[in-house]
Amino acid sequence: MAKKQLIQRDISWLCFNARVLQEANDPSVPLKERIRFLGIFSNNSDEFFRVRVATLKRMIEFAEKRKKLNMHMEDDPQQILDQIQTIVLNQQNEFNRIWEGIVKELKKEKISIINEKQLNKEQQLFVKKFFDEEVRSTIIPLMIESLPQLPYLRDKSIYLGVVMRKKSSAYNQKYALIEVPAKAVGRFIILPSKKEDQQIILLEDVIRFNLPIIFSYFGYDNFESHIFKVTKDAELDLDNDISTSFAEKIEKGIKNRRKGKPVRFVYDKEMDAGLLEYLIRRLSLNRKSNIIPGGRIHNFRHFMDFPDVFSAKSERRAAFKPKSLQSAQRVTDIILKQDVLLNFPYHSFDPLIDLLREAAMDPDVTSIKITAYRLAANSKIINALINASRNGKQVIVMLELKARFDEENNLEWKNVLEEEGVTVLLGVPKMKIHAKLCIIKKRKGTKTIQYGFVSTGNLNEKTARVYGDHCLLTSNRYVMADINRIFSYLENWKTGIRNLQLCKTLWVCPTNMRKQIMLLIDNEIKNAKAGRAAKIIVKVNSLSDQLLIEKLYSAATAGVEIFMIVRGIFCPIIDLKKFKHPIKAISIVDEYLEHSRVMIFHNQGQEKVYISSADWMVRNLNHRVEAAIPITDPVIKQELIDIIHIQLRDNVKARILDSDLANNYVPSLGKKSIRSQIETYHYLFKKNHITSEASRN
Repeated sequence: MAKKQLIQRDISWLCFNARVLQEANDPSVPLKERIRFLGIFSNNSDEFFRVRVATLKRMIEFAEKRKKLNMHMEDDPQQILDQIQTIVLNQQNEFNRIWEGIVKELKKEKISIINEKQLNKEQQLFVKKFFDEEVRSTIIPLMIESLPQLPYLRDKSIYLGVVMRKKSSAYNQKYALIEVPAKAVGRFIILPSKKEDQQIILLEDVIRFNLPIIFSYFGYDNFESHIFKVTKDAELDLDNDISTSFAEKIEKGIKNRRKGKPVRFVYDKEMDAGLLEYLIRRLSLNRKSNIIPGGRIHNFRHFMDFPDVFSAKSERRAAFKPKSLQSAQRVTDIILKQDVLLNFPYHSFDPLIDLLREAAMDPDVTSIKITAYRLAANSKIINALINASRNGKQVIVMLELKARFDEENNLEWKNVLEEEGVTVLLGVPKMKIHAKLCIIKKRKGTKTIQYGFVSTGNLNEKTARVYGDHCLLTSNRYVMADINRIFSYLENWKTGIRNLQLCKTLWVCPTNMRKQIMLLIDNEIKNAKAGRAAKIIVKVNSLSDQLLIEKLYSAATAGVEIFMIVRGIFCPIIDLKKFKHPIKAISIVDEYLEHSRVMIFHNQGQEKVYISSADWMVRNLNHRVEAAIPITDPVIKQELIDIIHIQLRDNVKARILDSDLANNYVPSLGKKSIRSQIETYHYLFKKNHITSEASRN
């Protein structure tokens, strides 16, 4: 396929992050949420540099390995990096502009972020006391000029670069670094202020105010300090030492991340020129190292947790249980009779917790097997599994240690679970386990009963409140048979993938999902060529797989109508001249993160509907264990189709995905405004017959 027929994946991702910035810039979005979107943008940017920019730099450094990596859509890596640098600088300028506007709006609400030079006497005393009691013990100033090499700089931290001088001599100056302990202390400190005002100081400014005390030993009387941060290559390099366990390799890989090469240096543009030159030289940076000047504040990811000092409180709609689970019956009893679809975050996550708690206490339950990718900090899922183990059940947890940036958390969960007698599976070499599966077995006399679920999202009660996902609770025996086959593979992966190949109802990666998707697209192509109605609707987080894009192009050329909802990376060109119908593609960025994956094939009016854990990317389809489940219950199938069609009609938060990367909003053209996340809530709310009083916190 010619490269001009594809949008470069990293540029497409930056286009997605621009949509996040649009939300921060939208005056109709509550101010607290706009600040949160700036935090999300910042966090996204950090991960982009740690992963994608780092990968491109590795491509340049190890040119001979390029063909072995998934770079079939890429131009020359250096050209991509040059494009990235230009786009990132423009986005940073837009970010700064939006933040300046938000600061003005905060002032209108009598909320202000003040610095160390703006404190009144009462606040100065407060800041000094706060520093003495909460901060002093957490910082270790480093006199960097006296060190043979620059100390290890943490990837997710911000640093104060300090220049110390004596007023008596322009030549007598020293440099020092202080890591800002935001994780230990918190970034935002609410100051004593007048009743009608809310004043906040950032932790780094508390430290700035106390610099004369911190460095009193050296006799300096003039201090200048500026924030900077370093973003590093986050790839985990795992050695091939057969004498070490996989967990030990992960631990070693995490430690080796400390040695990751810098891929971005962001600094306060007012920084002392001598200190800036010194840091750039000691970090071995050059003009191609993504050196990005910014404002006084960095690490805006902390602003996702900006203190709730706003007079207008959030009116986020409370989650509720689906109608079928509102009775006093146990979740287990309902699932053994019928399938239940949970639509997060509109539906409560509680039924999943209840299901596992019931299994933990049920004397007839013999085993629970479950996959875990990203868990909540105080996971109720884990608590239920531990209780099940204590009650004598066999509990097997597939814990993916390679879940990027969750490796340390999952290592900790591994230790907790194993101490409680839970069997922990640690994955498959060179393969991530991304499928969201659970199977529970119970014995009733001589009969074995099996039930569980297949989900599009992580088993994380915290993110389930803000991530849009679907989870099918079922006791379908064919589904359970396939989940058993998947766990047989996970428990005995060294014997090969035959168990995955035997799955008949679930589509599974890396064995048959791609093939099954291709077959159903081919079926729509056949129908289109025969003059019959043909339609494909796909919702995923990202679409970059070249083979599937080529197949979609063939379908569009044959006359198949294609509708796509893609949150992030989107590489197809939607309007090639050969298409009978242009591909219609939108991205929805709103209060909740659209995270689910759904496929709907028209199939001559007998729709085939699937939910899946897999995005349409090479990494998901070829290098992960993923699962998609057919939705067969006619009521649930229609519910899911209705939800997707509500999203396709969104003309408030939907942006058009096209080759111009303009992020234009879908025009309303005088039609009724449809904000799909609100409409979806109302649709499910009405369907469940819940009183309006019960729907509010």
